Amino acid sequence: MSEQVLEREHRLPVRKLVAASIGNAIEWYDWTIYATFSIYFAKSFFPAGNDALAQLNTAATYALAFFFRPLGGYLLGRFADLRGRRPAMLLTILLMAGGSLLIAVLPSFAQVGWLAPILLLLARIAQGLSLGGEVSNASAYLGEIAPAQRRGRYSSFFYISTGTALLLASLLGLLLSNVLDKAQLNSFGWRIPFVVGGLLGLLGLWLRRTLRETETFEEHRASGERVHRPLLTTLREHPKAVGRLVGFTALSTLCYYTFFSALTPFAVNNRGAGAQEVFLALSVATALFVALQYPMGALSDRFGRKPQLLVWSAATALLIVPLSALIGPSLGGLLVVFCVGLGLYTMMTSVAPAVMSELFPTRLRALGIGAWYNLTVALIGGTAPLVIQALADAGASALFFWYVVVVAVIAFLVTLTLPETRGTQLG
Repeated sequence: MSEQVLEREHRLPVRKLVAASIGNAIEWYDWTIYATFSIYFAKSFFPAGNDALAQLNTAATYALAFFFRPLGGYLLGRFADLRGRRPAMLLTILLMAGGSLLIAVLPSFAQVGWLAPILLLLARIAQGLSLGGEVSNASAYLGEIAPAQRRGRYSSFFYISTGTALLLASLLGLLLSNVLDKAQLNSFGWRIPFVVGGLLGLLGLWLRRTLRETETFEEHRASGERVHRPLLTTLREHPKAVGRLVGFTALSTLCYYTFFSALTPFAVNNRGAGAQEVFLALSVATALFVALQYPMGALSDRFGRKPQLLVWSAATALLIVPLSALIGPSLGGLLVVFCVGLGLYTMMTSVAPAVMSELFPTRLRALGIGAWYNLTVALIGGTAPLVIQALADAGASALFFWYVVVVAVIAFLVTLTLPETRGTQLG
């Protein structure tokens, strides 16, 4: 009875949660449109005459930028542990919006030669640094402002915002593919989403300006300043936390970049799917992805994080190969692939900030998440579009989905060692 009374009395600080999450939404929108629209702008930045090589080079640039995410996670995570979550989140959104606007106005290879891909890479590096800091800092902020019994609910806003931004990117792709023909998309249409990303960055800055620093950080600011060699400290004092973070993040990032990035060009270029059908299926599945976040977060507050992570990893291992057989021209098949895959993935994403925040103490939280999460993402997630494209070109695309199975089994075994943390206070 008392728990029900408390539930009625508690009111979610929706404005604060949206303000904290909107930056993450913009970060992921900008990051995702690069992969989504790469099928159109690849030939703009690399020599003409070999479309497959241009697409591969664009995917390689996408993957290379991931390796700056651990550096961003380390630098901006440490900055957040020393100076606060709020200033770090403002800095990350500036870097991301700046990178998006730069890509929008970049000259083509035909105009400036090899300077074009170099500038593209520099813009992607800025976005890589930014996203490396954003995920950890926003996760730490949401975890620290949440009451212990409702951390799953608060955590769910992280991917509610992300999913909304991804839905915007997908719907924009659907709109542009209907309004513009392929020649127009290749010529100038692909630049429009990057302009939108830059403008959204200004909106994010305006919303985040009102955020206050978390009480948890203020209480532990001094202990963070006393930490020397913080990255080594995470390994020496919290090796199990690092191992568990790497274990379940490997599957999480692979799921993310498989469904939201890699499958779009793969379905169009290798399985004969139409761009409009892919964008429509992804849009429907993304709407489902957003709708399930809060219910899944609430379930984790009631039954625990661990059961959800176990079901997600086991189901992914069992279903990903059968789902891959449905990728093709059929809209129905594409809807099943994206809806089942992303529906299962919500079991993880709804609680991700909560689980990651609960692994490390406040003095190491942003850096611990930022460095090890982003290193895993760089190695596993960032290479997903490149790996699936290379295997498809070699006629061995099925191997990619068995690769996902192996990573899912590892994540399941790691999750078995994870202690249940629902309702606990942050250390």
